[in-house]
Amino acid sequence: MKILVTGGAGFMGSNFIRYVLNKYPDYKIINLDKLTYAGNLENLRDIENNPNYTFVKGDIAKTEDVDRALGEGADVVINYAAESHVDRSILSPRAFLDTDIFGTYTLLEAVRAGKAKKMIQISTDEVFGMVHNVNEEFTEETKFDPSSPYSASKAGGDLMANAYWRTYKTPVIVTHSCNFYGAYQYPEKLIPLFVTNLLENKKIPVYGEGNQFREWIFTEDHCRAIDAILHKGEAGEVYNIGTRNRKANIEITKFILNYLGKDESYIEHVADRPGHDFGYAVNPDKLIGKLGWKPETNFEDGLAETIEWYKNNESWWKKLKSKEYQEYYEKNYASKK
Repeated sequence: MKILVTGGAGFMGSNFIRYVLNKYPDYKIINLDKLTYAGNLENLRDIENNPNYTFVKGDIAKTEDVDRALGEGADVVINYAAESHVDRSILSPRAFLDTDIFGTYTLLEAVRAGKAKKMIQISTDEVFGMVHNVNEEFTEETKFDPSSPYSASKAGGDLMANAYWRTYKTPVIVTHSCNFYGAYQYPEKLIPLFVTNLLENKKIPVYGEGNQFREWIFTEDHCRAIDAILHKGEAGEVYNIGTRNRKANIEITKFILNYLGKDESYIEHVADRPGHDFGYAVNPDKLIGKLGWKPETNFEDGLAETIEWYKNNESWWKKLKSKEYQEYYEKNYASKK
């Protein structure tokens, strides 16, 4: 099987590429990534010489880049490429529209033209808006109600995918996942930011009282979910990917503090961000019942493993948090958004 993975130098894309090449040694992977601040080829150093792996630098919003990556065609496109940080979307929405909407459109056009046999759209539970308690869940039929420029841009891409299926019968599957965590996550997201700040003996910023809750999935479990959808999923379907591991932000904060031997004086409560959703929770019963997938990683075990990875890979994340890297990002990307 030949798979085009977009955004494969990012957090989840790189984890999926490694997963596939380890599990299916005869599969071929093309990684299309434009290498923004969150795209890091060091994430794939261990497999970069694999003869079944090819990297192509390019932008999914540019037809010529997508065509170059697809070459003579592919069996499937898996779209991990996205601008994904809510805080950045509030400051600079344009980049999110370019990648999450126009990029998705460009990929759908390639599939519609027969350059790939099908597409899997990787998306988020945030498109549904929010729930108010841990027992309320989003289903695949829940209406979209996005709150941030990020979630609105992802909703736009997902709606385009659904429209291409209904209008053109373009073979596409849409997935909505809860929050990822694990190795190689860029240190702007909650878990890696808090862990790396504490390893640097810095305070950790908690929005409000930290009572907002999220549902969490370990990288390996998400890779297995996409594996199941890749091989068993049906075109035109939507699958929620969830674990029912729902935790308030303050719970995760205290777990990380305790694990690293720090007290609560390291918490810095900051003003809540605009339009902050209180909670997300997805119903994964369709994926479990129809495709036979289920999560295998206990949240606390996965979080401990993640913390240990950041402890043992300081050179990876310290470079990303350095003043020089941030200046490089501002010069090359932020000013263009």
